[in-house]
Amino acid sequence: MFSFNMFEPHVGRVFQNRFSTQYRCYSVSMLAGPNDRSDVEKGGKIIMPPSALDQLSRLNITYPMLFKLTNKNSDRMTHCGVLEFVADEGICYLPHWMMQNLLLEEGGLVQVESVNLMVATYSKFQPQSPDFLDITNPKAVLENALRNFACLTKGDVIAINYNEKIYELRVMETKPDKAVSIIECDMNEEETDPSNYDMDIGFRAFTGSGNRLDGKKKGIEPSPAPLDPSDIKRGIPNYDFKIGRITFIRNSRQQSRKTETDDTAINFIAFSGEGQSLRKKGRKP
Repeated sequence: MFSFNMFEPHVGRVFQNRFSTQYRCYSVSMLAGPNDRSDVEKGGKIIMPPSALDQLSRLNITYPMLFKLTNKNSDRMTHCGVLEFVADEGICYLPHWMMQNLLLEEGGLVQVESVNLMVATYSKFQPQSPDFLDITNPKAVLENALRNFACLTKGDVIAINYNEKIYELRVMETKPDKAVSIIECDMNEEETDPSNYDMDIGFRAFTGSGNRLDGKKKGIEPSPAPLDPSDIKRGIPNYDFKIGRITFIRNSRQQSRKTETDDTAINFIAFSGEGQSLRKKGRKP
C-alpha cells in the first residue's frame, strides 16, 4: 500500500511514465469530416491525434486513460477522458463547455497530462438554472448523462443535453478528492437548489407602490402577502417533441344549451318593429 500525491513527482512510478504534451485545441464544430460528432458535446471526453495513442501505448499508461488539461495562461485546469484518436497532428478537440471552463479560445494552447484519479464515492451538483428542476425526474436524467463522462472536477460547470436542450450544472463537491473518476463506480449524487437565480413568479396583483398627490411617503408602502410555493407554476416538457413539428394544444369547451333568449336573438330582423305616432287618429288640427 502506498500514498499517491500528484504534487510530489518523486512519489510512485506513475510520473516516470507520464504522458505530457501541448496541443492547439478547437471545439468539436471545427472537426472536419462528413460525420456529425455532436456526441462529443454531450460528455466529458476529448479527441486526440493518433500519435498520442502510440506514445501512450509505449508508456504503458493504465486504463482508463484519464488526463489533466491546463491552460497555463489563465491557470485554469480540468480533467477528462479520451473518446478517439482521429484528430490532426498537433490538434485536439474539446467540448465547448470544457473550453469555457478553461477560458480557451479556438486555437488556444492546452497542456495535456496523463493522471490517475481516485474512484468517486460522492458528488454534489448545483443546476445553473431552475429550468432543470422542471424535468420530471432530474436525478435520472443526470445519472444517464454522466455515462458520457469519465471524470469530474470540483468547480467545473458541465453541460448535459436533454430533450434538445442544454442544461448547465456546477460541480460543487466530489469525494474522496477534488478530481475523481466516475467510470464504473457506485457514486452518491446530490442536487442543490439554484438559489442564486431569481425565479419568475409571474404577475401578482396589488403589490406595487402608490404615490400621494402631496408628495408624502407616509402610509403608501405596499405590504404584499407572502408567496406560497404552490403559486409558482412550472411547465412539463413535451417528451414526444420532434424537430420540424409544431403542435397546437387547445382547450376544448362544451357548448352551452340554447335558451329561449338565444332563439329570439337569432331570429331578430332589423327595422321590422311597429312605430307609434304622436298625433291621435281621427282628430283634425
